[in-house]
Amino acid sequence: MSGLAVNDSLTFNDLKELLEITDGNLSVHARKLEEAGYVDCMKSFEGRVPKTRFRLTEVGRKALEDYLDGMESLIRTTRGA
Repeated sequence: MSGLAVNDSLTFNDLKELLEITDGNLSVHARKLEEAGYVDCMKSFEGRVPKTRFRLTEVGRKALEDYLDGMESLIRTTRGA
């Protein structure tokens, strides 16, 4: 999600390389995020080569921001700030 937050979109291969995970792991995670409405999956072809691109939805961006806010609050509390 954070990779998609700082990019307009990323291809399947870009994400796989960025996250250093297998095709299967990325497929499962991407499907779950898509089902939750957090990412959009766009499939196309470049010539005869299939291309899958992902982008963060507004719902996904809000969920990520809420998560990060919660983590920042936890860190501040833990550090006694």
